[in-house]
Amino acid sequence: MSLLLPFVFMLAQSATAPLQTAPAPEPTPKPLPNGPVVVIDTSLGRIKIGLHKDKAPLTVDNFIKYVRAGHYDGTIFHRVIPRFMIQGGGFEPEMGEERPTRPPIKNEAKNAISNRRGSVAMARTSDPNSATAQFFISVGDNLRLDYGISGAGYCAFGEVLEGMDVVDKIAGVPTTSKGIHRDVPETAVLITRVREYVPRPAPVAKPTTPPPATP
Repeated sequence: MSLLLPFVFMLAQSATAPLQTAPAPEPTPKPLPNGPVVVIDTSLGRIKIGLHKDKAPLTVDNFIKYVRAGHYDGTIFHRVIPRFMIQGGGFEPEMGEERPTRPPIKNEAKNAISNRRGSVAMARTSDPNSATAQFFISVGDNLRLDYGISGAGYCAFGEVLEGMDVVDKIAGVPTTSKGIHRDVPETAVLITRVREYVPRPAPVAKPTTPPPATP
């Protein structure tokens, strides 16, 4: 009997005094990109990203130079890990030598842009200031990649505006190993074309001429 009493008391207490739960805190809003918009056409669909020119000016300038030079056209997403990220922009489908790049850039990971789902960041080696052309798109929230959490961090410089479903599709393809490279898609995910997005001007309505008056 003594074992049942606390349970009965608990039911009575819950009936007379409903449990009050504090509202969940609002998530911190992501900063909106204020720089160029870039369209990445892939063999699995289109991804549109906005760039944070104000937060990562060196990184955005570097990325745009590669875009304008056509560096990414014909490369692949060569490293794909579900719930983590998709990485590309350096290799062709044969996975031979990495495409030539310009000198590496300074790491701007102190910019306070977090590596959350949908963020676009520069890939690098263990040297914080070694990023060149390769980039990755986070599939999950990768806060451990932010500055100060586990070191110098990885510079997030953009955000997916459209096509996150395409990113998820790429992240889910079967993978294998090729030479020293792991997590390589079995069927190459091609980056066919990367270009700056220029919106078309809205059509100007032509003035209508009223019909002539009739007597």
